[in-house]
Amino acid sequence: MRTGLIGKKVGMTRVFGEGGRHIPVTVIKVEECQVVAQRTNDRDGYTAVQLGVGSAKAKNTSKAMRGHFAKAKVEPKRKLVEFRVSEDAMVPLGAEIVTSHFIDGQKVDLTGTSKGKGFAGAMKRHNFGGMRATHGVSISHRAHGSTGQCQDPGKVFKGKKMAGHMGDEQVTIQNLEIVSTDDDAGLILVKGAVPGAKENWVIIQDAVKKALPKDLPMPAALRAEEAPVEEEKVEAASEEAVVEETVEAEAPVADAEDSSKENKE
Repeated sequence: MRTGLIGKKVGMTRVFGEGGRHIPVTVIKVEECQVVAQRTNDRDGYTAVQLGVGSAKAKNTSKAMRGHFAKAKVEPKRKLVEFRVSEDAMVPLGAEIVTSHFIDGQKVDLTGTSKGKGFAGAMKRHNFGGMRATHGVSISHRAHGSTGQCQDPGKVFKGKKMAGHMGDEQVTIQNLEIVSTDDDAGLILVKGAVPGAKENWVIIQDAVKKALPKDLPMPAALRAEEAPVEEEKVEAASEEAVVEETVEAEAPVADAEDSSKENKE
C-alpha cells in the first residue's frame, strides 16, 4: 500500500484524446509535497507517513509545529495529512514526492470537501420523489411525508432523512482516471469532476477497488536532488578565479621590486 498525495483543486478544463475525443478533466496542483514525519510499528503500532504541502509563514506557525518541521528539515507547511502505508512503501523524511507518483491511465480515489448548499429540503437533499401534485394535496407537494409513529414507539428515529443542512462534508469519489501528469508544473489531470470548490484541498490515493498497474513507482516517485558534483565544480571554479586574481595582484609588486634592484645597481 503506497502513500497518496495532497493537492489543491484549480478548476476544470478539457483535453483532446485520440481522434479528437473530448475529455473533461479536473486540474489539481501539487506544491512541494514532502514527508514531514514517519509512523513505525515499533514506536506507534502502525506504519504511515505524514505529508505536508504548501508553504506557511513561520510567524503563523506554533512553536511546537516549528520544531516538528525542523526535525524533518522542511519548511513549515499549510496542510498535513497522514497516509497508512506498508513497511516496504515507507518514504524517507524530507523527500519530495512528485506528480509522476501516479501514471497515465491509473485509477485513483479522490477525497475532498463538497460545496455547502445551506438548508435544503428532502427532495433536493435525499432525492425524495415528493407527494402527489393533485388528489387532495394542496400545499405539501415537496414535503417528505410522515416522520414518526402515532403510539409505538412514538418517536422519530435517529438518522431519519429529513430537511436540513446539505453539503460541506467529506466526499470520496472512487475509480477516477489519471489523464496526465506534469512534474515541472506540479499538475495532475483527472478525468471527470472532483468534489469541492476551487482552491480546496483534495487527497489523491490509489484506487482500493481496482488492481494497481505493475509499473507504479515504489515506494514513491521522488524528485531527484541536485547533483553535488556540479556544486563542487562551481566551488572549484570560484577558488581558481580567486587564486588567479591573487596572482595577478602580486605580479606587479614583484616586477616593481626587480626594477628597483636594477636601478640601485
